[in-house]
Amino acid sequence: MKQNKKIIGITGGVGSGKSEVLRILKEDFQAKIIIADQVAHDLMEPGNVNYKGIVAEFGTEILLEDKKISRKALGQIVFHNKEKLQRLNQLTHPNVDRQIQEIMKEAREEDCHLIVCEAAILVGAGYEAMFDELWYIFTREEVRRERLKASRGYSDEQIDAMLSNQTSEEEFKRIADVVIDNSDTLERTKEQIRNRVHKDL
Repeated sequence: MKQNKKIIGITGGVGSGKSEVLRILKEDFQAKIIIADQVAHDLMEPGNVNYKGIVAEFGTEILLEDKKISRKALGQIVFHNKEKLQRLNQLTHPNVDRQIQEIMKEAREEDCHLIVCEAAILVGAGYEAMFDELWYIFTREEVRRERLKASRGYSDEQIDAMLSNQTSEEEFKRIADVVIDNSDTLERTKEQIRNRVHKDL
């Protein structure tokens, strides 16, 4: 690999433990971490590229007192309306994708041997071609349910609704180069990550 650098895409369903995998990669392997949801959040701040379009489309009622966009209010509008969700994605995704590509480019030019980009949906966004590998973080459904109840206080009904809207396990595995099983102990997860990272670095 050129200059011994590696770019990994991390994806997986809600409750799969992607954040824990990112923490391991950052702390143990000094990886540069890019989180697509955080990039999207930053671009929604007043003055940034997605702010004006969202407010124009969904109205000033989604704004908080400090004029920032209420993600909760916006979510309530698009959660049950596929057309509005599609419109939001059309407004925001291209800018998020471009920003992620720019961050990746800058990281490649720096002295960074491992770059990791995390997003619930990566394939089809246009920047997956930049990955050397796409990792799917797999976790058994019963474990995901336990984690979501413990960490977020979700009910079974809420979890059912979330899981029904997720990409299927079969589809994730079809597109992934690597599957990390995060259903077991933390040490077992770390072992899989170590084996994979050290394989090429």
